[in-house]
Amino acid sequence: MKKVLWLMALAAVTLVSCNSNDDEIDNGIVIEGIDLSPDADCCSAEEALQVYNFLKTVTIVPELSTTVDGLYNVFAYTKTGSFHKGYNDIYFVVTKKKTGNYVKNFEISNVSPLMYMVKKNMSHSTPVGDGYKTFDETRPALKHGWISFLMTTSDAGYWTLGYDIEVLGSKGTLADTPIIVDELPAGQDWLKSFKVGSDTYYLSLANATDWKTGTNDIVAYVSKKGAMGTKPYALATETFTIEIDPRMPDMGNHTSPDNVALTRQDDGSYKGTINLTMTGLWRIHLTVKDADGNVVAGGDDLKDGYSSLYWDATL
Repeated sequence: MKKVLWLMALAAVTLVSCNSNDDEIDNGIVIEGIDLSPDADCCSAEEALQVYNFLKTVTIVPELSTTVDGLYNVFAYTKTGSFHKGYNDIYFVVTKKKTGNYVKNFEISNVSPLMYMVKKNMSHSTPVGDGYKTFDETRPALKHGWISFLMTTSDAGYWTLGYDIEVLGSKGTLADTPIIVDELPAGQDWLKSFKVGSDTYYLSLANATDWKTGTNDIVAYVSKKGAMGTKPYALATETFTIEIDPRMPDMGNHTSPDNVALTRQDDGSYKGTINLTMTGLWRIHLTVKDADGNVVAGGDDLKDGYSSLYWDATL
C-alpha cells in the first residue's frame, strides 16, 4: 500500500512544474496538466520541461522520499527504482507541496549508506560520490550523486540509507531507512579493491550496461576507506593511472585495439576509452599506477597471463 501511495504521488509530481516569469508561458512551451504559473523559487519553463522529460527515464525509490516542514516533497530516483552492487546513480527532485512546482535551490548532504553485518555484529559504509550537485545547467532542479555498494543485501547483513536536506531555509532529515541492494546482472562486476600499504582503495566502474559495440567512454572512481569504516568512503585524493586490457575469456582471450588508460579528471572521476569489438563477456584487466608511474595494483602475471584485478562487463 505504501509503495502504491508513493507511485500515486509521483504521478502527481510529474504533472506539475514551474517557471520564473510570464515570458515562458508565451514561448510555445505547453505541457498538458502542468502549472506554468510564475514562481521565483522555481525553474524556467524550458528547464521544467527538461526535468519532466528526464524523470520519464528513471524510477522513484519510494523508501527514500520524504517531506520537509509540510511544505516540500522530496523524491529520490534511480534508473530502476532499486539498487545493485557496485555503482548506482541517484537523483533528487524537490517540489512545492502546495503547487507541485519544481524547486531549484535545495541541498542534499550527509548521505550515509551503512551495512549492518548481523553475524559479525559490526557495521561498515561504502564508496560515495563527491556530494549531490546540479545535474547540468539545463536542469537546475535536478541533483545528482552516486553510491557504489560493496555487497548485496542478504541474511548476513542489510543496508540502511539516510540523508539531510535543506530547501529554501527549511531543514529536514530522512532517518536511516532500510534499502535492498541486489546483485548486478550475470556477467557484470563493477567494483574491486586494492591495498597500498595499510590503505584500502576501491575501483568503481560506472554504468557499463550503457556500453555499445565499438568505442565507448569508460568512467570510474577511486575511493579510499577512512580510519572510521562506518563513515562513507570518499574519493581518494591521490592521483592514479588505470591502464586497461580488455579480453574476451569465452573467445580465446582476444583483445581489442585503441584502448586508452583512465586518468584523473578535474571532477575527481577517471576517464578513458574502451573499444569493444563484439558482443559478449569482456574482462577488463587493470593495472593501477601511482603518480610516479609505479605499479601499485594489478598488472600481475597469473597462470592465464592476465591481471588478477579486473572488471567484468557483458554487452
